[in-house]
Amino acid sequence: MSEFDFVKSGYSNTTGECVEVALNVPETVAVRDSKNSGDGPILRLAPQAWARFAGESGRLLGQGRLHVSV
Repeated sequence: MSEFDFVKSGYSNTTGECVEVALNVPETVAVRDSKNSGDGPILRLAPQAWARFAGESGRLLGQGRLHVSV
């Protein structure tokens, strides 16, 4: 069992194309692909790196330069 408590993204769709994020471990944001949640890789980031990634993603979405399939 994983030490992380993953939550599925609010942008999830019914085909399973989404990410899961865990914020329950101090100083770590863990991200994984929901299709490989059992034994797939987990990306571990510092909270500052995650915040920058999320902020840039939101900015690019707002400019129409990043597209998300839903």
